[in-house]
Amino acid sequence: MQFTQEHEELKRTVERFVENEINPYVDEWEAAGIFPAHQLFKKLGDLGLLGLTKPEAYGGAGLDYSYSVVMAEALGNTRCGGVPMAIGVQTDMATPALARFGSDELRREFLAPAIAGDMVACVGVSEPGAGSDVASIRTTARKDGGDYVINGGKMWTTNGTQADWICLLANTSEGAPHKNKTLICVPMKTKGVSVAKKLKKIGMWSSDTAQLYFDEVRVPQRYRIGEEGMGFTYQMQQFQEERLFAAAQWTALDRILRETIAYTRERQAFGQSILDNQYVHFRLAELKTEIEALRALVHDAAARLVAGEDVTLLASMAKLKAGRLGREVADGCLQFWGGMGYTWENRVSRLLRDGRLGSIGGGADEVMLSIICKLAGTLSRPGA
Repeated sequence: MQFTQEHEELKRTVERFVENEINPYVDEWEAAGIFPAHQLFKKLGDLGLLGLTKPEAYGGAGLDYSYSVVMAEALGNTRCGGVPMAIGVQTDMATPALARFGSDELRREFLAPAIAGDMVACVGVSEPGAGSDVASIRTTARKDGGDYVINGGKMWTTNGTQADWICLLANTSEGAPHKNKTLICVPMKTKGVSVAKKLKKIGMWSSDTAQLYFDEVRVPQRYRIGEEGMGFTYQMQQFQEERLFAAAQWTALDRILRETIAYTRERQAFGQSILDNQYVHFRLAELKTEIEALRALVHDAAARLVAGEDVTLLASMAKLKAGRLGREVADGCLQFWGGMGYTWENRVSRLLRDGRLGSIGGGADEVMLSIICKLAGTLSRPGA
């Protein structure tokens, strides 16, 4: 992927924003279990950072996906995982299908304010009985006159307690599970929408995560994104950008590695620095190599996506690698910090907690492996 001066300027803009508007408040937001999404997103919107790849007609910049990768990489400098994840929901998870397939009216009502930072968005796919198994969702949207009437529930909804609208996946017919689903924009203040509870998680504390209920929620059918019955396909497309956005935050791993190198260089034990031990500097070299491999994979996938290729295989590989490497880097670096690494406020221990989600959210490792097996032709066939 070739970076231009415009890419570098965007990187600097996002890094400045992280240092001035996010990092000084991370500890406060982590302790509170939430960050002020409307306030922060409005600042991002004013800088034009919430619609880099979205159409200019709705306030976006109309740029290609490489700019989203640069933004995700720059967000990796945030001293927690929760806030970048919430921003990614707004830019790369709840809005891509709307931007591509929504009607002009729908995009003006929901996409434009999301790009401007005037509305916070969330995405409703996972349910208590259907996480990575998207085809098994049970939320329904039946037609009644010119409306949809929605019943069901959604789980693990990032931004769920603060969102103004949700990009909701629901069953709109009794047909085949891959052809009976539709994406619908649902205002969160609609009668019948309720936040059952705010979930307490191992990590990602600064990001609010909600369980939602929908009880006879009535919205006009014009809130449908694209064609009825195409929701599963649209959501699978959104997943590719979500997974690449997550993998592009390899920079968080690189930052922790650099901090670990600096710490082990200064920390003395048995008459020498920790870093002077061959095992330590060899292990850190191995982790650096793995991070560079992840970076190359992300950039290759992004370049192919920009070129119009199907990157399902590469995006799945990048997501799998990022999740596993995040755990490996956090655990390995924490060991070299010793007792300090085991303290709650240490950024390595925070990465250990936050990064664990990488192998679960957005498609578990096992789902990524299944996709890779299928597309690589290594999945055994019954009777073969």
